Order: sequence, then C-alpha cells, then structure tokens
Amino acid sequence: MKRWIAPMLFLLAGCSGRAPAQSAKPAVELHGQRFSVELATDDASRQHGLMMRTTLAPDRGMLFVFPRIGPQAFWMKNTLIPLDILYFDTERRLVSMQLDVPPCKADPCPTYPSDAPAIYVLELSAGTAQRIGAKPGDVLKIDGEIGPVR
Repeated sequence: MKRWIAPMLFLLAGCSGRAPAQSAKPAVELHGQRFSVELATDDASRQHGLMMRTTLAPDRGMLFVFPRIGPQAFWMKNTLIPLDILYFDTERRLVSMQLDVPPCKADPCPTYPSDAPAIYVLELSAGTAQRIGAKPGDVLKIDGEIGPVR
C-alpha cells in the first residue's frame, strides 16, 4: 500500500484542475492589421481552400504556404464568397494582388495568377486589401508555427 502513496501524491500535485493550454491560432499582420488565419500547407488543404464557405469574418483569412516559390494561380470553383488574393515572395513581401475576385458560378472557372513568383498566398474577404491600404512591397508578418509544408 505504501508503494502507491508516493506516485498518487505526485499525480495529484501535477493536476491543477485547469484544462491544458491551447496553442494559439496562427495569425498574420499586414499593413498594421492582424488577421487570424487557417493554414493550407499540403496539397489537399491548398486545393480545398475556402470552398463552400458562406462567410469570412473581416479579421479572418486563409494562408496558403507552398513548398517552393513559383508562379501561383487560384480559381474560385465552389468558393461562395468574393475574396482578395494576395501573393508574397520568400521575403514575405507583397508581390501581386487579385482584388474583389468573384465566386465562380459556372464552369469553366477563370484562374487568377500572380504577377510574380510567390510562396505565400493570403486570402481575405473582398475589399480588405483596399480597406487596410495594402500595397506592393508590404511585408507579411506571420505569428505562430506554420508546421511542415508538403
């Protein structure tokens, strides 16, 4: 019986009654504005993106991270809300923007390419880039872990 007392006291001492801390949701900052973001770091999440969403809060977005820099192009198939699509290089500088991109209502859906090679792409609600005054050369700050990119 004495063998069990020390381990039990150790376990009880380690329990504070509080839930474990949740890791902070990744966020980005652009032109002085902060956005909570969902990450798309693999092929499946990049392909699905914001499809089938009916709303996107003004302080939310999706950050796509690609394994290598290159020309990027997005389309709006099954995306139900208009978006701003912002492209960033390896230095996280804004190199290209596609603004007020409408949902695609019928195939074939047009693509919206970057004007320069990009490795990060940030999707925000349409009109956000203009509202915050984003311009080429602005630097995207990323707060939180991106994790593995595949």
